[in-house]
Amino acid sequence: DHRMAAVSDLYMRFHQIHGANVRLDDSQTQATRAESFGNGVCFSKEPLDPGKIFLVEIEEKELGWCGNVRIGLTAHDPRNLETVPEYSLPDLVNLGSSWIFAITRNHNKASTDDQQSNPAPKSHCSMEAFLQIGNYKVPKDKLVGRSRPGRYSHILDQLYKTNILPATARGSRVGVLYIIRANMGDLHIVINGEDMGPCARGIPINQPLYAVVDVFASTKSVRIIQVDYGFPSLQTLCRQVVQKHIMHRLAIDWLELPALLKNYCKYE
Repeated sequence: DHRMAAVSDLYMRFHQIHGANVRLDDSQTQATRAESFGNGVCFSKEPLDPGKIFLVEIEEKELGWCGNVRIGLTAHDPRNLETVPEYSLPDLVNLGSSWIFAITRNHNKASTDDQQSNPAPKSHCSMEAFLQIGNYKVPKDKLVGRSRPGRYSHILDQLYKTNILPATARGSRVGVLYIIRANMGDLHIVINGEDMGPCARGIPINQPLYAVVDVFASTKSVRIIQVDYGFPSLQTLCRQVVQKHIMHRLAIDWLELPALLKNYCKYE
């Protein structure tokens, strides 16, 4: 069925070709660096479509290293690489046709001339359903990281929503996408629901562009977060209603709901 094929195409996975220290889970949605601090470069399984975000959550950290996850785009088909570079910066970038950025603890927005002359009004409304980037709309529901369920999770979740916590913290969600502007591509990085601006401009779009995630140094493991485009699923709608009517995620355990739905409401 062509409709099922379309849904399957939107399901993001990591490419089976990756850095030597990367281990993928069976679903190809979790990438863990098994040892050392390098050889953690991963690619999206398929090229990205314009306006479609490749979003990951930082699942595990490792102390003792300097540096964090790196993210971006490349026009290199992973299958055509002689070897996967040890590092995305500078090795992959030095191959050309790659735009990679290091995510820092306090990541700053990219400033542009048009932003300075016409600053966009900042919205503090968390009820908006979409993040508008150029002419593209990205559903906001999955963009913001969430703490692990616990005694203080309702407080921590508010910090995630206001993007106060460090961009490199465990549970933080970082994504990359590109939009088309004047027949060229603009690369945008999104951190916990906030667009960090066009980090690279003038990217040729007459070539497939793959997402790059470098599980580098202090970032030990990342997991792909699937973003629902189009109509939200019944499961997503149920989760949104449940979360709207509870103060604390641990209270979900008291509800008369199937265990699978409880877990989905607590952790997603």
